[in-house]
Amino acid sequence: MVRAAREIEHRRVLPGGEKGCAMHMLLPRTLPEALELKAARPEAVPIAGGTDLMVDLNFGRRRPSLMMDVSRLAELRRWRRDDGTVALGSGVTYTQIVAGLSDCRPLVEASRTVGSPQIRNRGTVGGNLGTASPAGDALPVLAAYDAEVTLVAAGGRRRTMPWHQFMTGPKKTAIRQEELILETGWRFVRGTGSFSKVGTRNAMVIAVASLCLILDEDRRAIRVALGSVGPTVLRAPDAERFASEVLARVGLWDDSATALPPKVLNDFGERVAAAAVPIDDVRGTAAYRRHACAVMARRALAWALHDRTRGTGQPRSGSC
Repeated sequence: MVRAAREIEHRRVLPGGEKGCAMHMLLPRTLPEALELKAARPEAVPIAGGTDLMVDLNFGRRRPSLMMDVSRLAELRRWRRDDGTVALGSGVTYTQIVAGLSDCRPLVEASRTVGSPQIRNRGTVGGNLGTASPAGDALPVLAAYDAEVTLVAAGGRRRTMPWHQFMTGPKKTAIRQEELILETGWRFVRGTGSFSKVGTRNAMVIAVASLCLILDEDRRAIRVALGSVGPTVLRAPDAERFASEVLARVGLWDDSATALPPKVLNDFGERVAAAAVPIDDVRGTAAYRRHACAVMARRALAWALHDRTRGTGQPRSGSC
C-alpha cells in the first residue's frame, strides 16, 4: 500500500501464505531529497542494483525495516573527466562502464567478470564499495588506481578519503549513517594494465583470488592490488618497488624492446604472493590463493611489458 508519494510498504509472504514483517521503501527523486531523508531516517539502507543486498535478504542474513532506492538518482549515474582526473558516480553500472569507459582497461576487464549480463545491468561500483567485500571485483582496480571515495550528507557536506581509509575491514567502511557514497575518483594513469581473477568456474563466480596490475609510465612505477586474499583489498608495496626498480635498472622504462630476465618475473610473483594474507575457506585454501597470486602477478607483468611493444613499440595509453 502507498504510504506517501515517496514511501511504500512491502510485506514478505512466508511459506504457507502467512505475511511476514513489513518492510518500507523510500523513493527519493533527487539526491538532495535522498540526503534529507537519510538525515531524518539514518537507519534506511540504500539499495541501487541490490546484487549484494538481495542475497542477504533472501538468505535471511539481514532484515532491514527501511530501505532507500537510490537507483533513480541521476546525480549518481554520471561519470566525468576533468583536468587529468576521472570521477565515477556510485550509481554507474558495470554495463555502462564496459560501454563508456573503454580506455579504463582494467576496470572494464573487472566489470566484465561481474555476474551475468542481468547483474551487470543492475550492479554498481558504489554497491561494491558499500558492501566492501574483499572479493569485490572492482575494488582491486580502485586500489591500484589509488582512488578516493567521496561521501555526501544533507546540506552538501562532503568527505573525501583514500580507498584504504574508506574500507576499514571485511565488509566494513567509514560511511556514517547519514551519508551516501557520491563517487570515486582517481588521477588518469598513462600506461597499460589488466585485471585477473581466479574462481571455481569461468562465469558468475566469487573470486578465490584477484589481481589488478597497472604500469604507470609517468611515475615509472608498477602498481599491484589483490582481492579476496585478506580482510580487505591489499596492495603489494614490496613487489611494486622491486619491479619498478628492476625496470629502471635494465632500461625498460626507456626502451620497451629490452628483455626482462625470466627470474625477475618469478621473483616478482613470489613477492606479490607474500603480500597476501589469505585464509582457508570453502572456495580455496590459503596455499592455493598465494600460488594463484604469484601466477597472476607473473602473467600480468608479462602482459603489460608485451603491450608496451605492440604496434609501434610505444607504451599504450589508457589504463585510466
